[in-house]
Amino acid sequence: MNNVSTILVPFDFSESAKRALNYTVDYIGDSDIKIILVYITNEQSITKEEAFNVLREKYTRNLKVPIEWVLGSNSLIDTIIKVQKGKKADMIFMGTSGSTDNVGATNTSKLVLAVDCPVIVVPKNVDACTIKNISLILGINEIDDTSVLGTLLEVSKRFNAKVHVLTIQNSPGTYGYSKADEKNENALMYYLEKFYAEHTFIENTDIVEGVFSYVDNHNIDMIAILPRNHTQKSAPSEGLLTKELALRSLVPILAIN
Repeated sequence: MNNVSTILVPFDFSESAKRALNYTVDYIGDSDIKIILVYITNEQSITKEEAFNVLREKYTRNLKVPIEWVLGSNSLIDTIIKVQKGKKADMIFMGTSGSTDNVGATNTSKLVLAVDCPVIVVPKNVDACTIKNISLILGINEIDDTSVLGTLLEVSKRFNAKVHVLTIQNSPGTYGYSKADEKNENALMYYLEKFYAEHTFIENTDIVEGVFSYVDNHNIDMIAILPRNHTQKSAPSEGLLTKELALRSLVPILAIN
């Protein structure tokens, strides 16, 4: 992903959607990236159009390009995928209320695995976009498409953030010395350049808890993941780790699809 020009934000006027929009505005900064809000409704509503106009006016001073919005009437995920392809959006920012909000959380985790573009999941407790340390969660398999690391590089460049690669060892064995490990390490150094800080291996039978423990202890501002549900070099996964992190994380998740 290079030269991001358009970001989609699913928006339903909920608190989680508003936080995601605020986070997106912070992320954009003084660039000329366009924000398109996607709202699902079964009827044309003048009231909602007025509300969107008010919203656009609110952010006029913060954005170089006025906010746009698209109304859809089908399922949320199908509509977002259609709009993302039609508008050629480069990224999607979506808010979530976490595991206490079953509907929103389910939609968010499903979207992360369904779309073919990077998604940033914004948890309910996050108000501002501050990214200094990113933790890339990497398994023991070879990275399927190393070019996706370009997305992580662009995010790192934007905030001058360091990338701390983390592998959780949840089963006995020797980690860090296989051919896949060597290829991954070369790709990380090549794509992430000076922003690549380190690769840490931690033993924990519970991968999710291992990730969150590392995040808490190392002042991590964002978790990056490479969902393996469409991988070709190894057996595709069902995305269980991705779903768990999207549901429970207290820091934003960058899912690089």
